[in-house]
Amino acid sequence: MIPRAPLFALLLLLFVDTCPPTGPGRLLDGTWGGDNAGVIVADGMIHVHIGCTDGDAAVTAADVVNGRFEVDGLHNITAYPVGPGEYVPARFQGRIVGEVLTLTVRLTDQSVTLGPVRVTYGQEPRMGPCPICRSPGDRAGMARNSASTEHGARSSRTRGTASRR
Repeated sequence: MIPRAPLFALLLLLFVDTCPPTGPGRLLDGTWGGDNAGVIVADGMIHVHIGCTDGDAAVTAADVVNGRFEVDGLHNITAYPVGPGEYVPARFQGRIVGEVLTLTVRLTDQSVTLGPVRVTYGQEPRMGPCPICRSPGDRAGMARNSASTEHGARSSRTRGTASRR
């Protein structure tokens, strides 16, 4: 007869080890994909596609507090098929639970809000007719501190915007 306490402990360990994380997550480098949305994270920057729009923002580990972040960046709502469009100031708000990021982008000088969208780490974006950048290197010349000079003093959780090509 197998003692119940060690068997229970073994089953509990197996159950806990196979459950997906449900607490606050981290913004991991790589591709995050969902329906009509994609995020590429690399070197403290996020490149976001929601539908046929795209934008960039700096998000460091220090910006993510309890799985949440809110940072300034730039976003273009006429990226495709009109292109190239104008990049305007935007506020990127995210919540990470496990490997799922819920993201909203609000253009700060217009009454346009994109999202919220849900993207999952390691999944390919399902963008339909809209293209998505395949490499974070496609977005060169990121300026990490321009938001603090453009918008005055910000909280320590706020970082800069990204300049375009």
